[in-house]
Amino acid sequence: MSQVVSLSRPIDDTLWAVVASIGRNNRVAEIFSSRHAALADRAWREQQVVEYAGFLRTSRQPVPRYSVAPVRRTDLPRGWKPLPALGFLRGQFI
Repeated sequence: MSQVVSLSRPIDDTLWAVVASIGRNNRVAEIFSSRHAALADRAWREQQVVEYAGFLRTSRQPVPRYSVAPVRRTDLPRGWKPLPALGFLRGQFI
C-alpha cells in the first residue's frame, strides 16, 4: 500500500473570450468559463449595437464587431477590465 495517489487535476486555463473588433483593433470585451456563456454574451452585445445604431451613427462612432475565441488567462493583459456593451467609453474604443 505504498502507492502515490495524485489528487490534482490537469490545469486547463483556457477561457472563452468575447472579442470586440473595430478596424485593426481587437480587445477582449469579456471572458467566460464556457463557450455557451460567451456566445450568449456576444449575442447580447450584437443586439445592443443594433438597438443603438442610430446613436452610433449620430455620434460618428465606429460599430464594433464581436467574435468568440479561446483565450488563456495568462494571455490577458495585466489590469484587464471588461468593455462596455458598445465597446467604447467617453468616445474612445477601450
